[in-house]
Amino acid sequence: MPSFSLSPYISHRLAGTAAVYRGGRWWLDAHSGAVPSDDALTRALDRHAADLAAANRAVAALEQA
Repeated sequence: MPSFSLSPYISHRLAGTAAVYRGGRWWLDAHSGAVPSDDALTRALDRHAADLAAANRAVAALEQA
């Protein structure tokens, strides 16, 4: 499970990429269809999403300061 909070029941697109978190796993989504990501890509997408979430929290904290 990723170190960030996403609902397994809602689709979440990763920051303008073709990666979509849906049904508790990452998918690569295109007009022609979607394919599940493999384990290595899943780990990379989890890290990237966690980094983006941390950056968003840092920006929010700065805005509140």
